[in-house]
Amino acid sequence: MLYFPSKNNHNLAHDPFKACVVPRPIGWISTTSPLSTSPTDRTTYRHNLAPFSQFANLTFDPPYVMFAANQTPSATRKDTVRNVEATGKFVWNLATWDLRNEVNKSAQQLDYGVDEFEVAGLEKAFSSHLPGDETNPVPMVKRSPVRFECVYHSTLRLPGKPPLGSVDVVIGRVVAVYIADEVLTDGRLDVSKTKPIARCGYYEYAVVEKTFEMVIPGLDEVTLAGLEGSSRRVRGLSGKAKL
Repeated sequence: MLYFPSKNNHNLAHDPFKACVVPRPIGWISTTSPLSTSPTDRTTYRHNLAPFSQFANLTFDPPYVMFAANQTPSATRKDTVRNVEATGKFVWNLATWDLRNEVNKSAQQLDYGVDEFEVAGLEKAFSSHLPGDETNPVPMVKRSPVRFECVYHSTLRLPGKPPLGSVDVVIGRVVAVYIADEVLTDGRLDVSKTKPIARCGYYEYAVVEKTFEMVIPGLDEVTLAGLEGSSRRVRGLSGKAKL
C-alpha cells in the first residue's frame, strides 16, 4: 500500500505511522518548576514526571539526549517543556517492566502543579550535579535503576496541525549517570535485569528481556569503539583509524 500522511488516506481502521517506527525508548522525564513568585502560592516548587514515547540519545562524547513533546489537547506546551526551559535541567529515568503501571499513571493529563510522583505512588530521589541543586534539585524516580541528570541545551519547535501536531524537540547534555549496582553483570548493563519497556504502535508496549550481538565486519577499532559508545576507547585509539 501507499499513502500520503498529509492527506491521511491510508483507508485503515487505525493510523499505522507510529506502529512503523518501533520499538521506541521511553523518555520518562522528571522536572521541577522554578521558584514561585506568587505570594498566594504556598508551593515553592512544583515537581513533574511524564513519559514521552519519542526519545533517543544523540551522541556519546559528550552524551546528549532528546525528547519530543507534542502540544496538549488545548494546544498549549507541555509542563515538562516549560519547566526544562525555565530551570535549565531535567532527569531521564529508565522505564522498566516493574515500573510499567507507574509509567502509565504518570502519563495522565493533569493540571499544572499536580505532582505525578504522588499520583503514581513513587518515592523520590533528588539530583545533585545540576545547576541550582542546592535549593531546587530535580526529583528522580528512586526505584528506576538508571537515571541521567541533564542540563538543558536547546529546543527545536516543529510546526504541525492543531491541536496536537506541533512538537517541541528538547535536547539536553548528560552530566551524571546513575546505574544501580544490581543491574550490572561483568561490567555491563544487563537488560535482562532492567527489563526496559518500549513504546510500540497504538496502545502497545514491548519489554526487552533478550538481546543478540552483531559486530559490523571491516570497521576500524575507533569506529567500533564509537558504535559501542566508549569515549575512553575512542580517545585512546585516536590517530590509529584508517583515513
